[in-house]
Amino acid sequence: MMHSVPKTMAAVQLIGHGGLDKLVYGREVPVPAPAQGEVLIRVTACGMNNTDVWVRQGAYGTEDDPSAVSTWRRHGNTLTFPRIQGTDTVGHIAAVGHGVDQTRIGERVMVDFSIYNRDDDSLADIDYMGHGRDGGYAEYMALPAENAHVVATDLTDVELATFCCAYLTGERMLERARLAAGERILVTGASGGVGSAIIQLARARGAIPIAVAGPGKEAAILEIGAEAVVTRGRGDLVEAVNEAVGGEPIDVVADLVGGPLFNDLLKILRPEGRYTTAGAIAGPVVALDLRTMYLKQLELHGSSQGSRADFRRLVRYIEDRKIRPLVGGVYPLSEFHRAQTDFMAKNFVGKLVVVPD
Repeated sequence: MMHSVPKTMAAVQLIGHGGLDKLVYGREVPVPAPAQGEVLIRVTACGMNNTDVWVRQGAYGTEDDPSAVSTWRRHGNTLTFPRIQGTDTVGHIAAVGHGVDQTRIGERVMVDFSIYNRDDDSLADIDYMGHGRDGGYAEYMALPAENAHVVATDLTDVELATFCCAYLTGERMLERARLAAGERILVTGASGGVGSAIIQLARARGAIPIAVAGPGKEAAILEIGAEAVVTRGRGDLVEAVNEAVGGEPIDVVADLVGGPLFNDLLKILRPEGRYTTAGAIAGPVVALDLRTMYLKQLELHGSSQGSRADFRRLVRYIEDRKIRPLVGGVYPLSEFHRAQTDFMAKNFVGKLVVVPD
């Protein structure tokens, strides 16, 4: 049932793969109606992610051709145009569909953006809102009621919108790598949304995070919990990490960069160490010396998004104040091109957040 909801709204629609010209801001986009079992939220904030950019660019390639224009899902594409992107959505329930208790109207919720497609915790057929269906770069968004979660926190809507995608992705990486208390984890891309999340999530587990980041970001990363920061591009990475940890072993590498760093990261890992990745911002195609992998008995894990259990754990971390928001900037929806340009420049720590005008 709809309650005082307009027929049209402002939104940013992705109309095809390509440059920023493929992102079109409009004020006459139809407001979606919540279907059975769904809620409609009035969006108050939505965080920005690398996945938005890569999907817009069609930069995911295929298993046969890494340079092919392709979207996020390798098996069974669900992206159609126009599509409203945006995963890290926070808002207030404005209306409910049939079968949803009307007392939910007015709740402030954080959206679990995952489309699980299965009843268990397998992520083999995972999809997400902003890809398989519309997301939160809009004034309103419809979604399954079970994905709209009240979080017991006094954080602002903007602050709450920094968590979901980055921290859920990071938590899944740590789960796959079985990061334990007392272990040392090296985090690449540590100033970004997922990297800065992993630093905090590692601390929440009692582990010791060592960060790799670009120049000028060292102090901010130390402030959020890194034990030490190695500046990317200054000298030999293997030697720099060894010096930073005083020769102590690195148990886990959480890599969001890839590219030419990849082999050095495997060298840095101790024998029987674990490597986990959920991104490749410096290059997705890498050279792997299999001898390093098998002679050191290494584990290599690919990871993306998170399970329902990971999301529940993330909510507990927020409510228990074990992690905190890192807002790198706030932009009105009508200035989305500027927001995405600044996002791609990476001159910030944490997350950029878009809010309705």
